[in-house]
Amino acid sequence: MEEIQRPDPGFKSALLAEISQLRFFALSLTGHHDRADDLVQETLIKAWAAQHRFTPGSSLRAWLFTIMRNTFYSDYRKLRREVQDRDGDSAARLFANPEQNGHLDLDDLKIALAKLPEDQRVAVLLVGASGLSYEEAAQICGCALGTIKSRVNRARQKLMAHLAIESAAEFGGEFLAIAGSGGSASGEAA
Repeated sequence: MEEIQRPDPGFKSALLAEISQLRFFALSLTGHHDRADDLVQETLIKAWAAQHRFTPGSSLRAWLFTIMRNTFYSDYRKLRREVQDRDGDSAARLFANPEQNGHLDLDDLKIALAKLPEDQRVAVLLVGASGLSYEEAAQICGCALGTIKSRVNRARQKLMAHLAIESAAEFGGEFLAIAGSGGSASGEAA
């Protein structure tokens, strides 16, 4: 069992005697009175908790200044990684679609794809899901370019009807980024 050490009664007095010097040093580091006071308080708390590490006879002020400097640098490194957002504008611009809707939408898409005639399903999967060009899809399916374009367009129209989608504006997330960059949102007619 670890023995509990009692605080040194002289340690408290010595800490209190250094507060004015600590405030001066903290103000020189932070440049702001309120932040300096917080830094002094944090330094005193850390020093009190670690008083068993202080070597009697050495400079208490130097030890406290070292604690303060290290605390200041640690806080500074943390602040550099944080985004200042007092009015909440940055947080308001952050948005992520809930993941569970994506799973449900995918299930609905699978059901709608299964209702398509096989030639249309293959065509839309080759062009839409696999990212092949119409020419490549036509070659794979062994049909004319116009035929594959027609199949893809009809498949997209039927999928939109099965999924109760009236326009590309009803899609979100990545679809809008693709549609906005020149990708086809509603299908290409033959």
